[in-house]
Amino acid sequence: MQESISLQPFVTSVKVRISREMIKENVFGYGELQGRMISAEVEIDFQGEVLRARLEYDPEKDYPLMQLL
Repeated sequence: MQESISLQPFVTSVKVRISREMIKENVFGYGELQGRMISAEVEIDFQGEVLRARLEYDPEKDYPLMQLL
């Protein structure tokens, strides 16, 4: 996931963390990735303007949200 994001235009840095302890095996014997398991930060440089953003799960909204840093 981290490598594919880093291939996008203008991305200068990316860090993705997956909470492996939240991954549970399903009836088919494999785990499924959900938005609440992912925490990511990205830095983008477009024409000298640098932007940083973070994606994290918000338990109050029960949804992964992105915020500008």
